[in-house]
Amino acid sequence: MTIETVDQPDDQLRAAARAVQEAALAADGTAPFSEQVVLSWAPGAIAAGEQHVLARTAGGIPAGYGYLDQTGTAEFAVDPAHRRQGHGRALLDLLRVEVAERDVVTGTAEAGSPLRVWSHGDHPAARALARSAGYRVIRELLQLRRSLDEQFPGRAEEIGAALPGEITLRGFRPGVDDAAWLRLNAKAFAHHPEQGRTTQADLQARMAEPWFDPDGFLIAEQDGVLVGFHWTKVHPEGLGEVYVLGVDPDRHGGGLGRALTLAGLKYLYDQGLRTVLLYVESDNVPALAVYRRLGFTTWNTDVMYASGPTSDI
Repeated sequence: MTIETVDQPDDQLRAAARAVQEAALAADGTAPFSEQVVLSWAPGAIAAGEQHVLARTAGGIPAGYGYLDQTGTAEFAVDPAHRRQGHGRALLDLLRVEVAERDVVTGTAEAGSPLRVWSHGDHPAARALARSAGYRVIRELLQLRRSLDEQFPGRAEEIGAALPGEITLRGFRPGVDDAAWLRLNAKAFAHHPEQGRTTQADLQARMAEPWFDPDGFLIAEQDGVLVGFHWTKVHPEGLGEVYVLGVDPDRHGGGLGRALTLAGLKYLYDQGLRTVLLYVESDNVPALAVYRRLGFTTWNTDVMYASGPTSDI
């Protein structure tokens, strides 16, 4: 077995990573890598501090791929054809070494920064590996889903989808709304470890994706000021998504979040979508309450592990 680590993937590594992704998805029913990882494979995509790790068999065949971001959070997967051969543990150990070496370089070695690792779909093999390596659960990200049948528009009206006050709704204007949206997003997700760090480059990368639809990026505005948004997404397999929904914290409690949720669901319904998914932290009690009342139920769970003996969840 050999493992190579690079800061910028080449065509060969990209192809190997995609092959691992496709094989794992086919075997497990859940994609092993997040959108952020997949976007990092795009030619020319550069993010400071990212590392890509490829494990190969003794014969040089790609067996597993791992990704480490600038915060010390990793994702990795092993091709099902090469599982139970030590590749997963080797990738985990190497990623932990990479984080420890960063500590030395940055002068934070005494802090012993933990390696955090996502398991998408809470795979049983990932749970077993985490236990054997002494990792604990520190986050759970729930995937919720609900159907949108032919009665949905009427039900949305019954629930109450009116925007509060003098707030109006419109589509996002690329190049015009970017800076204002980034400020609102940072404010709305100030305590979120990923979404709150969204940059102009992150926004542009997503606007360049085939699925991007500015009309489905709903902006709530009052007197020319952005106060909330519901960014929807349509997946190639015909699923709609509440991609990102945010409300100015100063507007919490006024019903804007629920109104925006319903407006986005109605938009997806009008595009012909009949199933919608979203992701929400398991400890986000207010958001979960809103989504449960709107008919969402748990479909799947992503789990984040870090070194340690017990679970924080």
